[in-house]
Amino acid sequence: MGNDKRWTLKQADESWIKELHSSLRISPILCRLLAVRGIKDYDSAKTFFRPELSQLHDPYLMKGMKQAVTRITDAIEWHEKIMVYGDYDVDGTTAVASMYSFLRSQNKGDITYYIPHRYREGYGVSKAGIDYAHEHGYTLMVTLDCGIKSVELVKYAKTLGIDVIVCDHHTPDATLPPAFAILNPKQADCPYPYKELSGCGIGFKLICALAQQWKLPEETAYQYLDLVATSIAADIVPIDGENRVLAYYGLKKVNENPSAGIRILKQLAEVKKDLTISDLVFVIGPRVNAAGRMDDARKAVDLFIEEDLEKIPDLAEALHSDNFDRKEVDKTTTEEALAMLQNDTVLQERKSTVLYQSHWHKGVVGIVASRLIDHYYRPTIVLTLSNDKVTGSARSVSGFNIYDAIHECRDLLENYGGHFYAAGMTMAPDNVSAFVQKFEQVVSGSIPPHLLVPEIEIDAELKLSDIKQPFYNILKQFEPFGPANMRPVFLTRHVYDFRGNSRVVKEQHLRIVVHQHSGITIDGIGFNMADKYPIVQQGPFDVVYTLDENEYNGRTSLQMKVIDVRAAG
Repeated sequence: MGNDKRWTLKQADESWIKELHSSLRISPILCRLLAVRGIKDYDSAKTFFRPELSQLHDPYLMKGMKQAVTRITDAIEWHEKIMVYGDYDVDGTTAVASMYSFLRSQNKGDITYYIPHRYREGYGVSKAGIDYAHEHGYTLMVTLDCGIKSVELVKYAKTLGIDVIVCDHHTPDATLPPAFAILNPKQADCPYPYKELSGCGIGFKLICALAQQWKLPEETAYQYLDLVATSIAADIVPIDGENRVLAYYGLKKVNENPSAGIRILKQLAEVKKDLTISDLVFVIGPRVNAAGRMDDARKAVDLFIEEDLEKIPDLAEALHSDNFDRKEVDKTTTEEALAMLQNDTVLQERKSTVLYQSHWHKGVVGIVASRLIDHYYRPTIVLTLSNDKVTGSARSVSGFNIYDAIHECRDLLENYGGHFYAAGMTMAPDNVSAFVQKFEQVVSGSIPPHLLVPEIEIDAELKLSDIKQPFYNILKQFEPFGPANMRPVFLTRHVYDFRGNSRVVKEQHLRIVVHQHSGITIDGIGFNMADKYPIVQQGPFDVVYTLDENEYNGRTSLQMKVIDVRAAG
């Protein structure tokens, strides 16, 4: 495998750049960054740079909202028992925690929550969950982050006299479940203007609608924004439009007055600075997710709904230790999987990776698949044995639809589901080798060769003289960064190592000090890029990087976070 990457400069509409430059009076480079993000005039730039909660859409624009609010209001008036049901990942557990806490705070009636067990019940609405509701007299069920595909199970709930309100953000099939109301902006005839909310985001819109109906102050709903931001980060939804506003104010809450659960997780992770979206993805998210991966996701919900401050540290500690276990298992599994690939030239030559070991832990196969792609860049599936079935997770590379590829192998599968970049599947153990062959055949027959080379998308070219503090100060206002608004990536051509100051540090990282003819120098760090040191020494070279601030001995300076270097040409 070569470690060459494709460098692609993003295209921007020149007329948009001109329009932005004349109205905003900021550097044309910043105008270019806005244009590649789909921002074309003063008004859309103002909305982008100054997110306001007033920019959130009216929740009643969502199809089914009025019916959902009426049904929940009636249930509370008639003292019906309500069950809040959600998936076991971060999006599902944050959605359940916020909905449950909100309903409980408004009503002393009988409300419970239910999270299916990842290994015993699997993803989505489960028969066990409906049976539990029926046995305990729950007559209204609100599903969060799942339910849109549960046609048969919602029918089953109806036969038991249970009304179901489905709140989901996954793409619906042609046949919808016969629910009392469905909240999902991706329904064909839903007029809601923003389609990319997280599952917790849709739950939040229902909370906002109920708060309006019950004449509660807006703050009643806004107190859950830290959980909404955590779900947006962990579920990798686009951070544009309404999600940008939710993420912006959610992060503000995370950093200024987080709920007790988030605050303690921050302390356990020993994070001193303000958290970013990326910290929610890599620090908070895994700890919340670990409960469902290693044991029982109810622990995550319990942490967020607990009102007794004395109990919260123990609940958080349990997630922290599940996450510690998850890391250990994840590390050993990744090492075993890489060894299988490194010792087998036939596997190395393939266009896909499919690996199976019956003893691997089901909770980490998705994470391991992602890690393998860092080494062998191609569509990847990691399988294990669970309850006498082989089950696994798939992860894709940029631009390749792995769900479609798995769909082509459906005759060998008992169950599968997912989307463009990630999916899951179950099959009989006897079908594994046939599946490995068929999947490789599908991928090698359909993947264009360039998709097997990692791509670095570059936002703009910079000269070193462009890199100044005022420029960076505006760049910071592009935050929060995430899908659809990634941290801008820059290219600077034809730089030289400054007086031999670049070097390899700790045997694996590249520390560079570069200059152009203007005499301006700037430092940079490239993690795990020691192998590129000869290119820097020979000079001149081109460098691709993001910018950040480096604090050292009380002095703050701008530095490059190097993504790639190549000889200037």
